Amino acid sequence: MDLPDVQGRELFSSYNLSRVGVKGIKRPVTIHRPGKDVSLVPSIDVMVNLPAQQRGSHMSRHVEVIHRAVDSALDMENDSLEAFVERIALSLLESHEYATYAEIGLRADYFRERTSPDGKAVLENYVIAANASVRRGDARPLRTIGVEVSGMSACPCAMETVRKLLSEELSEGGATPEQIKVLDLIPVPTHNQKNRVELFLSSTDGVMMDADELIDIVERNLSSPTYEILKRMGEARVVLEAHRRPKFVEDIVRDIIDDLLGSHPELDDDVVIRVRSVSEESIHKHDALAERVSTLGELRVGSRHERT
Repeated sequence: MDLPDVQGRELFSSYNLSRVGVKGIKRPVTIHRPGKDVSLVPSIDVMVNLPAQQRGSHMSRHVEVIHRAVDSALDMENDSLEAFVERIALSLLESHEYATYAEIGLRADYFRERTSPDGKAVLENYVIAANASVRRGDARPLRTIGVEVSGMSACPCAMETVRKLLSEELSEGGATPEQIKVLDLIPVPTHNQKNRVELFLSSTDGVMMDADELIDIVERNLSSPTYEILKRMGEARVVLEAHRRPKFVEDIVRDIIDDLLGSHPELDDDVVIRVRSVSEESIHKHDALAERVSTLGELRVGSRHERT
């Protein structure tokens, strides 16, 4: 039976649409990495542009493209999320012949086994994300890999103010200078925050970094990682670690950049990094935010000049 192609009917005096597609498709995906398979259930958004003369996008094609990509991923060796989303973006352009632009975004909960300060094996939750966008005629799509990590930050400003107040109180109470000097040797109270960090890398050549490496970089530059399960001694150790490494939200962004540049000199200068840190404040009704978006090349030059 011939069915009418309502979406393909030509329009006149209309407008181009930048993005048309479907959001929130969920399919189980298995990514084959060296030495391990990673199973995810991501939420997937796929979009193409729509020319002015085209009434509607063929929505079922979006879903079909994802299903084909999921099926093909089962047979791909040493695959990656970046390669997976790249295949979908290219397939979108093949399926939507009227489109000149396609993009896909993918987000999924991601679990890793960690060791808590109590010395117990625990399963911690992160978010892993991948994106790809391509224009017809581009040599390669722009690919992005990223993670979202929750941790803890402790305010260095409040800590030093508290240290000053305590030293004055002790002095007024008759403490000796030697007794007061103990305050310089220990972390003193400060307010702390849940800190949420996003670390994303983008490149047209493909960013060869594992999500686990990105998570590790973020966690070691927080005041402290956080854990789903902690006993009392573990809680105490997390609090002490955070207070021994107080950091502003700005410190966290800069330290992550420093760490990435130092630990991965092989990454190309044209790789774009986005680091965003948000501290959910405990003593304010607002939150604090810091972010840097730049190419690694700009940061490598800046690391030699911005600090002078």
